[in-house]
Amino acid sequence: MSEFGALSLVPPLLAIVLAVVTRKAVLSLFLGVWAGGVIATGSLGLGQTFTWIAAAIGDSTFHAQVMIFILLLGSAVAMVWRLGGSYAIRNWSMEHLDTQRKAGLAAWVLGIVMFFDDYANTAIVGSSVKDLSDHLRISREKLSYIVDSTAAPVSTLGISSWVAFQLSMIESGYEATDLAAAEVPNAFEIFLQSIPYNMYAILAIAMVGIVVLTRRDFGEMLTAEHRASTTGRVSREDARPMQDVQAELGEPAVENPRLRSFFLPIGVLVVVTIGSALYTGYAPGTSVREMITGGDYAMALIFGSFAMVLSTYVLGYLDGVLSVSDSVDATIDGFGLMLTAVTILVLAWSIGNVANDLGTGEYVAGIATQTLSPAVLPVVVLLVTGFVAFSMGTAWGAMSIMTPIAVPVAWELTATHTMVAVVVAMVFSGSIFGDHTSPISDTTVLSATFTGADLVDHVRTQLYYAVTVVLIAIGLMLVWGFTGISPWLLLVVGVLVLVALVYGLSALDASRRDIDPVQRPEGVGSASED
Repeated sequence: MSEFGALSLVPPLLAIVLAVVTRKAVLSLFLGVWAGGVIATGSLGLGQTFTWIAAAIGDSTFHAQVMIFILLLGSAVAMVWRLGGSYAIRNWSMEHLDTQRKAGLAAWVLGIVMFFDDYANTAIVGSSVKDLSDHLRISREKLSYIVDSTAAPVSTLGISSWVAFQLSMIESGYEATDLAAAEVPNAFEIFLQSIPYNMYAILAIAMVGIVVLTRRDFGEMLTAEHRASTTGRVSREDARPMQDVQAELGEPAVENPRLRSFFLPIGVLVVVTIGSALYTGYAPGTSVREMITGGDYAMALIFGSFAMVLSTYVLGYLDGVLSVSDSVDATIDGFGLMLTAVTILVLAWSIGNVANDLGTGEYVAGIATQTLSPAVLPVVVLLVTGFVAFSMGTAWGAMSIMTPIAVPVAWELTATHTMVAVVVAMVFSGSIFGDHTSPISDTTVLSATFTGADLVDHVRTQLYYAVTVVLIAIGLMLVWGFTGISPWLLLVVGVLVLVALVYGLSALDASRRDIDPVQRPEGVGSASED
């Protein structure tokens, strides 16, 4: 257990509380890292503070790859904007998606389709729908919720970068048991068995669909939607969007924007990313499944985003819209679009370094796993993993800590592979829940970035829905633990309960505020939504 004990919780919790209270994410994160430096050294701690920050950039190849991917995507976003692609998709969307419900469904379905990686998911969906969403007076908070609460959850249910990473963690967990190698099941089989128990992820996706279809909101999301519908302000008046393409780049110099300027680069990103993932997982004699699970998804995202930028250069040249010099200038401007996101990510990773060195995850996990019964083990794993992810700001970091702990504990308590699959699902669910509620989470940062939302506003509004979903998931898993009822049946019950809660809580909250639970902006949408 951590030698720093409860003090190891101070840096991440301080950063999170300050971010929520002050709405200044960069300052709050830095002060959290600095607090860790003070605790670790017993002195001013600035040297240790900047060592952690530098390590977040230089010691992790994965972090460096993510930064390259984000910067390249920023360049691609800038190029698509300069080529008029954003205007073209906005004009097309306005003709075909003329209501808030249709726009929300488009974002939700597109997010489900882009299941192979949450980073690419947020970039594609956020960039695709943002202008249409603004036109229809959907708040940036609502759009970022739709994107964020679909991207990571769906990435844990299909073959994706998340699953590839978790398979390696399952293998590590089994290595810590007393099982002989011949008795250890295939990690992929355990993953497949875990799917129906991954209740937070499944219900989070369902919750997005319910909110979009009913157009009902509660909590701070209702405030945001009421503001957008009555005033036309899609962001809070003093909000600080993570990116504002139009303000940074100005108007595109294209009289007749073409749809291919949007869809071709997006298509290149998807095709090259998936193809590169398969290629990096290939070896003579490997099966397709082994290629999928063995792929280097971080490098694949770099290849995909680089190919996306190249495709915009080609389009700009062939269409006579941008010279090579203009494209280079746009590329550099695109880097600037992502400066805030990269800064926050680096500091969030630094908080993760602090938590690793102070033993935050091990401290929390050690306390929680001391006295457990099989019936409540899944819920404990979900909550502990959620807290670790919330504190560290990284779902993958939480998975790397909790899976090797949860798997042997589940085996020792029950000696069944079913319980192992259940706790694997709970690690997935807890990691995503922690991500959804933490302003220092990388996926939360990127969701706010590509939808142009204020980071803290996004977290504050999403919190109500994330907590609602996790409470239902906890209740269902307790029922399963004591009765063994089919998880598929419990999921059906969970969806029905969510529908009832959305209607009930939205009506109650709207009545308290004396407003309509369904916001209807004047002159936007059609009567068919009523």
